[in-house]
Amino acid sequence: MAILEVHGAEIHYEVTGNGDTLVLVPGFASGAWSWEWQAEALSTDFRVITFDPRGIARSQVHDGAGISIPVIADDIASLLDHLNIQRANVLGISFGGFVAQEFALRYPERLGKLVLASTSFGGPNHVAPPIEVLTAFSSTDGLNSADRIRRYITTAFTPNFAREHNDVVDRFCELRENNLVPETIYRQQLASAMSFNTEEQISTIQAPTLVITGADDTIVPPQNSYNLLERLDNAEMSVIEKAGHMAFVESASEFNRIIKEFLLANSLKSNA
Repeated sequence: MAILEVHGAEIHYEVTGNGDTLVLVPGFASGAWSWEWQAEALSTDFRVITFDPRGIARSQVHDGAGISIPVIADDIASLLDHLNIQRANVLGISFGGFVAQEFALRYPERLGKLVLASTSFGGPNHVAPPIEVLTAFSSTDGLNSADRIRRYITTAFTPNFAREHNDVVDRFCELRENNLVPETIYRQQLASAMSFNTEEQISTIQAPTLVITGADDTIVPPQNSYNLLERLDNAEMSVIEKAGHMAFVESASEFNRIIKEFLLANSLKSNA
């Protein structure tokens, strides 16, 4: 894991594999660790970049430096500069999908293809989850405790998967437990997510885009993906059946296959 010092932060990142560049942007309060089910599998066809967003896990943020979706998008651009990469494919999941949209809007010339997984354009027309889910997100009680982490993460899986694949859920929880999230960073990410809204701007994204969702996602209901699809002129959609918000873990092989097929079709040959 290498370190990039940029704009009041130290960003830990890793690059594996060869081929067109693919940046994996993690979800809310998550880091590079959350891509355990993707990084190696996708690195057989792509140069995969994973990173801990500023303030999360191994990445540090200096006193006075802010955390927001635009700032994280800028950090990705700085990371590409650091690695001398002109253009990259970007895959963002959930909160990471917000960051991916922001990157696409701020740096269209640097974007190859875009993948928006289990995410939304935000704003007043975002289709919200049940109130108990929102309440769980807003609370920071026991933020890094094993009990809270397991209760919070387990609800992101479908009940059947959580029951039948407890070992996988345990592994995801273990990774989260080993990568602490400071309360101040958690609150700043949450505030940025709550104010996020690209509904009016997203139609300007011209990059080929894949919208992907789990059919049984209760955290970011699938209607949000359909809403994204309606506003993107150059997009296609895949729905993973019998999978929830954690479709990228629950159905990792299918998720990875869909991503590869989309990115390899007329793949970028101009990535530095």
